[in-house]
Amino acid sequence: MTGVDHQHSAAVEQAAMWLAEQQEPPKPAVPFLRRTFGLSTHEACEACSLANRFRINRRSLG
Repeated sequence: MTGVDHQHSAAVEQAAMWLAEQQEPPKPAVPFLRRTFGLSTHEACEACSLANRFRINRRSLG
């Protein structure tokens, strides 16, 4: 097995990029992302996870 291939919608990716750029992310993030980007709860959670990966990659790659 090679792992799971996750594909995200454009809205999820846009929300994740926005969230990763915030110095002070909104709390709680999921309801905010749902309202602002029109995401489902599952999509908002995906965006949070993706934003964390973006932040980690940015820190490790400079």
